[in-house]
Amino acid sequence: MSLTGAMMTGVAGLSAYSNALSVASANIANVNTIGYKNATADFSTLLASASANADTSSGSVMASAGQNVQQQGLLQTTSSTTDLAISGNGFFVVAPSSNDPSTRAYTRSGSFTADANGYLKNASNMYLLGWRLDANGSVPSDRNNMTLINANSLTGKAEATTKVTAQLNLQRSTATETTTYNLAATPPVSMAPTVTAGVTSPGTITADFQRTINVYDSQGGQQPLQVSFVKTGANTWNYEVTYQGDVSTITPPNAKVPSLIANGTATFNPDGTLASITPASGTGVAISPNPSIDGAFDITIPFNGATVTPPLKNSGLLPQTVNMNFGPLNSSVGLTQFDSASNLSSSTVNGALFGSLTGVTVDKDGIVTAQFSNGLSQKVYKIPLATFANPDGLSSISGNAYTTSNKSGSPTISEANLGAAGTISAKNLEGSTVDLATEFTNLITTQRAYSAASKIVTTASTMMDELLQMAR
Repeated sequence: MSLTGAMMTGVAGLSAYSNALSVASANIANVNTIGYKNATADFSTLLASASANADTSSGSVMASAGQNVQQQGLLQTTSSTTDLAISGNGFFVVAPSSNDPSTRAYTRSGSFTADANGYLKNASNMYLLGWRLDANGSVPSDRNNMTLINANSLTGKAEATTKVTAQLNLQRSTATETTTYNLAATPPVSMAPTVTAGVTSPGTITADFQRTINVYDSQGGQQPLQVSFVKTGANTWNYEVTYQGDVSTITPPNAKVPSLIANGTATFNPDGTLASITPASGTGVAISPNPSIDGAFDITIPFNGATVTPPLKNSGLLPQTVNMNFGPLNSSVGLTQFDSASNLSSSTVNGALFGSLTGVTVDKDGIVTAQFSNGLSQKVYKIPLATFANPDGLSSISGNAYTTSNKSGSPTISEANLGAAGTISAKNLEGSTVDLATEFTNLITTQRAYSAASKIVTTASTMMDELLQMAR
């Protein structure tokens, strides 16, 4: 190797260790960057040629930055439900701009917060992409059909009541039995108010026991239903379910009893347990009864949902069917007849009033669930994960993100916690994989190696000076 070649080798060493210093500096600068993967300075030799006797004509060195993208960082607990970390393989699919979700990048930086429009973006302004779930909670068949995830996509939610469960007792020793109960009479003998010649009159019969149970309509409103009982014989009671709201908003099955929705008969065994509960038939107020095997029957609140003629009003609601369940037959759980004061001990009504959005949660499968103030929830999105055959071959871009390259291969879009994809941890962030002790050691060794390479240059320069002195 000539003196000039030796000098150039020293210069190459200076350049290589300058690159190594840049790599170590970048690692130290990103020690607190969420999801950052430490880079490495990879050195390799350069030989121009080699002779048969192993004498080299010239030699050099070069350094390039490598990356260990597959290395798992430690998870750090946070308080935000939209801080997300990945345990295992995979990357979040993000878009550099909310205006162009078709442009894709991939990151492990999951510090997502909502922007002014509710779209989730991380600290690098990368927007999170995911699948919008359909009504059945299923993801699109085309896994590439992703959209921006909006934490405020729902303003609120209501749920109509479909089932009422009641536990009550009717006192056996009621003073008198009402034997005149007859809805077929004119005017009807009933517990509900009746209409004769356009005049509304109070119920002909006073109920032995009645309670109002509030149910919820499809728009989150509260609708009062009154359940009334009158004893008509030994171990036999008649019941009526009446609508206690604005009766002009319903189409009553019986025009003379405008609030009546359903009626029927309940019978009891000698031990006070429920023997049967049978909706009436042939009276104009019967509704598709269930077989009397569990003390349950269906009622329909006949809301006016179409154009009606005054004084009727359009309620804006469709007829609503509610299952009334008074417990199992031949059991003391539910509707009973014991010789104690009549009492509704408990009632359970499903559905809910309108509730506003209070926040979102994310589970390990990446499902984004909206939470509402009324206790309801709804699955809205699912966050996918992208996996690669060679993650270390991805190309780094600004914002602690990556794009695909020939070395990485194409992304496989998978559901989290399925196959090769890892799980998603909410209220967690993945820390940087930089080890400061290692990087400080690298700084020292790099500085020493740089000094040594500079000695090659100065030594070759001194030898060159001596050679020039000899030529004089």
